[in-house]
Amino acid sequence: MVSHILSVAPAKRFFVNPRLTFEALREFYRQSPSTSFCVKEFFPPVAEARRELVFRPRASYLAKLLPQLTDAVVGDIGAGFGIFLEEVRKEWPEARYVAIEPSQEMASICRQKGFEVVEKAVEEVNPREGGFGLLTAFELFEHLYEPRIFLQTVHKLLVPGGLFFFATLSGLGFDIQILWEQSKGVSPRHHLNFFNPWSIRMLLKSVGFEVCECATPGLLDWDIVEGAYTRDGADITRFWQTVAKHATVAAREDLQSWIQRAHLSSHMRILARKPQ
Repeated sequence: MVSHILSVAPAKRFFVNPRLTFEALREFYRQSPSTSFCVKEFFPPVAEARRELVFRPRASYLAKLLPQLTDAVVGDIGAGFGIFLEEVRKEWPEARYVAIEPSQEMASICRQKGFEVVEKAVEEVNPREGGFGLLTAFELFEHLYEPRIFLQTVHKLLVPGGLFFFATLSGLGFDIQILWEQSKGVSPRHHLNFFNPWSIRMLLKSVGFEVCECATPGLLDWDIVEGAYTRDGADITRFWQTVAKHATVAAREDLQSWIQRAHLSSHMRILARKPQ
């Protein structure tokens, strides 16, 4: 039990303050040079590797977890290149798929792949465009202007009994806590929100969701810390330097397994339900 690891469940949320306005952030993700660079230069070389390592396993996990959603309306918020939708469409070919994507270039790519597209930030989507049995969002929650408003919108767009499945960073994650300002997840400050397994549950419940799962299944926390130390010269304490220099492979694997069980991985996976 997690209570055996942390006697007091920390409810803190770390966030960037001050931050840009919602309108500025929306325009940044819609048509900024940075977004265009991601579309044209950064993502294409790694797209197929991420399909195999990230998107396909997520689609398979969902299909096993939720076999009843064979003909639901499925929407991916921040759909990007539509790769996750492509993979989940293989699992549920009879479902209807919608990409919710504010970037003009990425929305165009999703259309070319045959998906319905809502070219807006989800906060701008009218509830009449809802009816979703499942909404997903990956590596998005940490970029949001206001997480509560985002979740309230998701809640309105789901049918009763509908599900929201998302992944985000935990501010209590091992690598973030060890590296802190040296963490690439923290600096530069492109991530605006850091929840954790306890604070995200509190927020979801306050909006009206039931929390079905909140897990930290990450596999790379120690690898991130070790890499930051050995490759980038990060300043870590003498104990972790000793682990990096002398720990066996088995010891490293045991450490990462403990991080998972303790809910202290920086990778957080959440499934929430809108009550019937």
